[in-house]
Amino acid sequence: MKRARVIAEIGCNHMGSVDLAKEFILVAKYYCHADAVKFQKRDVATWAERFPEQYNAPHPNPVNAYGPTYRAHREALELGFDQNRELKAFCESHDIIYSTSTWDLPSAKGIAAMEPAFIKIPSACNTNTEMLSWLCDNYPGEIQLSTGMTTKEEIENVVRLFEEHGRNKDLVLYNCTSGYPVPYEDVCLLELKMLREKYGDRVKEIGFSGHHIGTAVDIAAYTLGATTIERHFTLDKTWKGTDHAASLEPDELKRLVDDLDAVCKALQYKGEEILDIEEVQRKKLKW
Repeated sequence: MKRARVIAEIGCNHMGSVDLAKEFILVAKYYCHADAVKFQKRDVATWAERFPEQYNAPHPNPVNAYGPTYRAHREALELGFDQNRELKAFCESHDIIYSTSTWDLPSAKGIAAMEPAFIKIPSACNTNTEMLSWLCDNYPGEIQLSTGMTTKEEIENVVRLFEEHGRNKDLVLYNCTSGYPVPYEDVCLLELKMLREKYGDRVKEIGFSGHHIGTAVDIAAYTLGATTIERHFTLDKTWKGTDHAASLEPDELKRLVDDLDAVCKALQYKGEEILDIEEVQRKKLKW
């Protein structure tokens, strides 16, 4: 079976600090052995115009707020395009893939100009057909897309949009439940089976983006056919912010990478009826 690709989603867990973001990258690369890291990019003004009441109000969970209003909170966490270019160069110097989720068209245009290996569309934005169409027409790389809080009709519409633009074979479709954290009974892992049966031949790849606790579910997702695994990543779950609690700490992410590699090696048929490792035991123990 194809080896699992593991993406450490740093998102905004860097708390608006480029130096801390670089520390995340180093730990993900050299301790956890992740294949890629992923950040987030949004144009706060675009979102504030679309949701003025939400963005002008205080953060709904004040203990996690980085500003007096939700807009100020988001602005405090946002890294600019120059900072993202700096992080991409830093990733390249350490041989780990850089990527970013884009939350709106201005962000998509700015990130696409940087030519990352892939761009991610978060569940919240997978019905933004203007952004999806622009990326299909202007960004030649892989496009990953989460299906959290998305109806089956909406998923079908997304795949058809990519097919109409001739880009469906560049699309990685993630099974995902949007929650932070998600209880196990809401992970609904068998949705992976549906995605593989319906879209396995229509898109590039089926993946899994998890917001649950621990790593056992990710191993099951891989055995069900998810060949890209994305998990939120933090250096400390107790840090201030809404995503830390649903993120993996370094020891957990390292264990996930190691376990996925072990399962990859184990997922095969016997090459011969009696393996060499069994032959000695057969001579000694077989009735």
